[in-house]
Amino acid sequence: MTALETHLRARRENGKLLMPYLTGGVGDDWLDHLRAIAAAGADAIEVGLPFSDPTLDGATIQEASDAALSRGATPAGILAELAGVDVGMPLVASTYANLVLRGGADRFCAALRAAGCTGLIVPDLPLEEAAEIEHAAAAAGVALALLASPATPDDRVGEIASRSRGFVYAVSLMGTTGERERLPASSLTARLKRVTDRPVLLGFGISTPEQAAAATRDADGVIVGAAVMRRVLDGAGPARVGEFVARLRAAV
Repeated sequence: MTALETHLRARRENGKLLMPYLTGGVGDDWLDHLRAIAAAGADAIEVGLPFSDPTLDGATIQEASDAALSRGATPAGILAELAGVDVGMPLVASTYANLVLRGGADRFCAALRAAGCTGLIVPDLPLEEAAEIEHAAAAAGVALALLASPATPDDRVGEIASRSRGFVYAVSLMGTTGERERLPASSLTARLKRVTDRPVLLGFGISTPEQAAAATRDADGVIVGAAVMRRVLDGAGPARVGEFVARLRAAV
């Protein structure tokens, strides 16, 4: 069992899990935001490594990625900054397959581990093409969490749950990330829970504490990205972002 999964399983014993998202390099004070999110009660933090063509990200995360890239942020630079920070909880990197593979998956995953990241999400990675990154992540001690969507058939849900490490990422809806007024009803988390005892975290569209609470009726926890980043992009400082994460923590 990976270090990330051991941590999440232990935290699950005490309640539901919360994993906020933060785009790496989005501003000069992005590490202060990272520390504030950790202090507000997150169980793990997803750190986005910005990519120029984020196909599964909605307008908010795209704007955050553009802001980071315009500042000259690179995966190597973000990881170098993370290596000097200890927030006392797992960091889960997320990015697109192009960035993982272009310099070699082994090298990329080793760099993640050296920076203190114990998990990885690659949202555009097809299951049929995942083996190279799976092996590289396992060799580096990095948990590769795979995604399942409401349209995923049952046999594929079982394979995703079996091959995922750390947790299984349940996508709440068909579409891109982004804030939503309401979340659609879905049986996906229940389907995943029937085939795995690995933590199941629900993401995409969870925007308010009330939605987070509703999502965790079935899921083991939630991933909240666009709602956090909207506040960062609108100028909220670390303290205000931390207050929002604390409200999510209280709700779940």
